[in-house]
Amino acid sequence: MSNKITINTDIVKGKINKNIYGHFAEHLGRGIYEGLWVGEDSSIPNTNGIRNDVLEALKKLDIPVLRWPGGCFADEYHWKDGIGPREGRKRMVNTHWGGVVENNHFGTHEFMMLCDMLGAEPYINGNVGSGTVQEMSEWVEYMTFDGESPMANWRRENGREEPWKLKYFGVGNENWGCGGNMRPEYYADLYRRYQTYVRNYGDNQIYRIAGGANVDDYHWTEVLMREAHHLMDGLSLHYYVHPGGFWNKGQAVNFTEVEWDETMQQTMYMNELITKHSTIMDKYDPEKRIGMIIDEWGAWYDVEPGTNPGFLYQQNTIRDAVIAGVHFNIFHEHSDRVQMTNIAQMINVIQAMILTENDKMILTPTYHVFEMYKVHQDADRIALDFHVDTINENGFTFPQVSVSASKAKDGTVNISLCNLDKAKTASLDLDLRGLDVSEVTGRILTANEMNAINTFEEPENVTPKTFTGFTKEGNRLDIELPSKSVVVLSIK
Repeated sequence: MSNKITINTDIVKGKINKNIYGHFAEHLGRGIYEGLWVGEDSSIPNTNGIRNDVLEALKKLDIPVLRWPGGCFADEYHWKDGIGPREGRKRMVNTHWGGVVENNHFGTHEFMMLCDMLGAEPYINGNVGSGTVQEMSEWVEYMTFDGESPMANWRRENGREEPWKLKYFGVGNENWGCGGNMRPEYYADLYRRYQTYVRNYGDNQIYRIAGGANVDDYHWTEVLMREAHHLMDGLSLHYYVHPGGFWNKGQAVNFTEVEWDETMQQTMYMNELITKHSTIMDKYDPEKRIGMIIDEWGAWYDVEPGTNPGFLYQQNTIRDAVIAGVHFNIFHEHSDRVQMTNIAQMINVIQAMILTENDKMILTPTYHVFEMYKVHQDADRIALDFHVDTINENGFTFPQVSVSASKAKDGTVNISLCNLDKAKTASLDLDLRGLDVSEVTGRILTANEMNAINTFEEPENVTPKTFTGFTKEGNRLDIELPSKSVVVLSIK
């Protein structure tokens, strides 16, 4: 047996910030409208316009933070268009995503209401690309100021007496691309200027997030840290997995074994990206005060045939579940620097938790990984050492097994395991130290086919089951981890 894992349950390596399990909802395709928002007059059961089935499913994930309104949409969004009586709100063309009309019925008040319903912290992305400093400043004032001012009074006129608590605010999005095609030197100066007017009112303290790099643009990180590290609390990073490259991403369901292997290698690349960007950040911030905020990540494929190419609607297979699990294990490993991540996206867009079709709803395999892994939120990451087999197939290289472990407040040790191999079982020798093992339980998400999905006709095709594929001898576990699987073991 060559897969050997040693977990030292009494050695704490840091805390796993619950915000690593954050989400992202953009005005894109059916992500907001139809997916979340149906309006109060809809025949689909809803609470204040938010569809009930989706709301109840999301509550089960313990979502810690939700990013909105974009994405690329953020840098063409003008918040004043989305407040006041809905019938009087401006209609606009969503030029980034499908060229459809945006009626602005889901705006600031509706988003903050949704966060209250979910128990999630709001993370708002401001408009640097096409917006003004005054517009951004007044949005923060509108939301968080408790005194007498034009913006606070306007909020009250629109039905909200008390200010909201707003912790996370992003100053622009992808300003190297859809947010303005800027050079890092230019954006760094703009960031310094705009963030000045993202003010803290009363006891509301805002965590300011600067727009960071695209994938491996290490120069961008160098410039932003050099010029503005003392004025930021977080720096973002965006990375998507897409076999075949950005312009030929590959299919979400009808993919080949070669594409599976390429996807797994690309997934593991996240570890290198975090390590190298962190090294640059360490030069200017050795105390690790500034969080790495990976506020867009996930598997992005070609859209489903027959759908609007600007809606980015894709199905979700067991492959995506493994991708999600491996990402979380990597994020845990870098918990000293990675303080938030936001998967793209929550509903009906890219690697979604939920897919809807009129009044129907299904939970994707990715949803189930979020639900299984929520035991790691705000838990202590514990030390582990491992040696696992390496897969070399079809010209791609990646480990067969990914692992992470944490200890919850009640002392339960939770171990997450992913088998990245599409065909072979992984035999594991797991040694637990610093703990007298009395009880082991497990859950598994897997499937017979590598492209297994949940459909509106078969919504329970890929769902978690009880996992019993282990034997215990003292503090040792011999585990048989099925191919293409995600497992969480809970040990007391």
